[in-house]
Amino acid sequence: MIKIFFALLIIFYLNACSFKTAPNEWQIKSTTAFNSYSQNYLKANDVLAKNDLKRAIKHAKQSADLSQLGKIYLGECAFKISAGAKNECTKFKKISALIHDKTLNAYYSFITLTIKPEQIDELPQRYRTFASFLIQKNFQKANSELFEIEGVTSSLLCAALMKEHLKATSRKKILKLSSFYGYKRVVLFWLHESKKYVKDKHELEKIEAKISILSSN
Repeated sequence: MIKIFFALLIIFYLNACSFKTAPNEWQIKSTTAFNSYSQNYLKANDVLAKNDLKRAIKHAKQSADLSQLGKIYLGECAFKISAGAKNECTKFKKISALIHDKTLNAYYSFITLTIKPEQIDELPQRYRTFASFLIQKNFQKANSELFEIEGVTSSLLCAALMKEHLKATSRKKILKLSSFYGYKRVVLFWLHESKKYVKDKHELEKIEAKISILSSN
């Protein structure tokens, strides 16, 4: 009887443990939803992207620590910039005074092209070299650094930040990279950018035809 009692006790304990949720489940769900948003946004799956972003924000707003919400607002801003949209990150600006995170503030300055030399070390490691070249206006080295940056979405962001100073070869590489990942929204942006620099009438017609096909339902 005692053995049966202890066996039942152990089973009850194990079952209880299996139903425990992580204390920061809200943060995990928020991050997961945002990761889904990023892919759907870049691939121009607008309905899915909108729902993903809504869920990410909803979960982030379950905490008094607004760092997660700040990351989402900055991430949203960065992806829009990557796809060619002008964005001043107003959502992040509204809550920035309530977030004491030097990394987030440095990243905000970086993607809005207001970063200062003293903020470089506060950026995520992957962006530091590129940001240094950008501040120095050394666009030759910045072009080379584009494809050394860790993460394809990071490369796409940096390319958009210096779109006026991209080499023709860099522009082609970025278009090829975004095409490989199926990032339709970014592909369309770079096709439109490419039109600005093409002088050959036949090549221009090809680009316009691609834009027309990709833009159609």
